[in-house]
Amino acid sequence: MSDTARENIMRKLAAAVAHRPAQIPETGALPVPALCQAEKVEQLKHFMQSVRGEVHVVKPKDWVSRLQDLLRPRALKTLLYGPATPHGKTLAAGWPPEDPGLPRLVPYAAPVEDFKSELFQLDAGITGTLGAIAENGALILWPTPEEPRLISLVPPIHIALVDAANIYCNFSDALTAGSWKAGMPTNALLISGPSKTADIELTLAFGVHGPREVLVLVLET
Repeated sequence: MSDTARENIMRKLAAAVAHRPAQIPETGALPVPALCQAEKVEQLKHFMQSVRGEVHVVKPKDWVSRLQDLLRPRALKTLLYGPATPHGKTLAAGWPPEDPGLPRLVPYAAPVEDFKSELFQLDAGITGTLGAIAENGALILWPTPEEPRLISLVPPIHIALVDAANIYCNFSDALTAGSWKAGMPTNALLISGPSKTADIELTLAFGVHGPREVLVLVLET
């Protein structure tokens, strides 16, 4: 193609674009179904279980005893928790100190540099949540100094407590209700199930980059 022919083509293309302003259609907001609390709980449960999460709905006063029932068959040795959190205090107060069928409670009460050798040997970690999203079955975690991200990331099993009143229909509702624009932590997390990855042959593996199990207790009054 000669330079003259190329220039003619480019000139015609430029002229066509110049005389045809881009039309950007108006788009309306996607319809958002209004769900009652029971429907949000069921939807969260459905989506989390579809990716191998385990969800149990319990009364707030019963969650410690229910957790004990769930952990006995697993024969775990240790359970990491944040002792300064409200649920951490409830857990410690209701945990039998020397029950051979239950894991030993390990408080996260030291800098990670002094705690690293033990941290990576623990069986499970328990955290609270900021809430959850029913639309896609995701937990919302805002780690704090009292309950660092490592509690939910390092042990092979992550146990999460969710207040049913803080399950939102979608992410937008969570942002609005929590006033996220007023301030966020440096590490806000959405967790939709156990850690999973696939190799080039599409063989799915769990627990490669995080917990292989996610056990959720939904506290519903």
